Amino acid sequence: MLNYSTSEENYIKAIFHLQQADGTVTTNELAAELNTKPASVTDMMKKLKTKKLVHYEAYHGFRLSNEGRKLALIIIRRHRLWEFFLAEKLKFSWEEVHAVAEDLEHVSSKKLIDKLDEFLGFPRFDPHGDPIPDANGKIETSKQVCLQDLPLNTLAVVSHVSDQSNEMLELLGHKKIRIGTKLEVRKKFNFDHSLEIKIRQQQAMNISEQLSKNIFAKYDE
Repeated sequence: MLNYSTSEENYIKAIFHLQQADGTVTTNELAAELNTKPASVTDMMKKLKTKKLVHYEAYHGFRLSNEGRKLALIIIRRHRLWEFFLAEKLKFSWEEVHAVAEDLEHVSSKKLIDKLDEFLGFPRFDPHGDPIPDANGKIETSKQVCLQDLPLNTLAVVSHVSDQSNEMLELLGHKKIRIGTKLEVRKKFNFDHSLEIKIRQQQAMNISEQLSKNIFAKYDE
């Protein structure tokens, strides 16, 4: 596989995440995501189109080509494996791992990443509950439900956090909510849509609607 610059890889990964919604990404959306100018995005799209990584037509938005999607999954695989390594082996907190993995994801040695995957025991999910693509780019999807939609008094296991900002992860850590935490929703309040939840061996507590909308869980089996 060809080597790409850090900037090119950052663009590819950003497009991949943005196009999950509707399949097409605009210049302004990508500029906002990467905190850059629309003119810089346009220049990069021309480069990526030349390398056959995006389908791009001026004023009509863009999306990844098959080759671009393959590259995005490779970058995401590296990133999430490094996050897992940092959290599980080096005991970084889950709010610390993302920034460090942002640098490590650009180490392009396939042999290194495959060896890392093997060393870690082929993990399927990163510390935030995001699926890790395998060596063939296959990515697992699992059925999960937002805490706001979880039926009352139903035991579930936290499986994903959608907002992975340091502020959100710090708040979750303070409330002792992590990936794998078993909990139930005991009450839903119509006034502000906050929830009363119960975690095993802890007293019931209230969490806001804003927090609960970012927490996803699987039914406990």
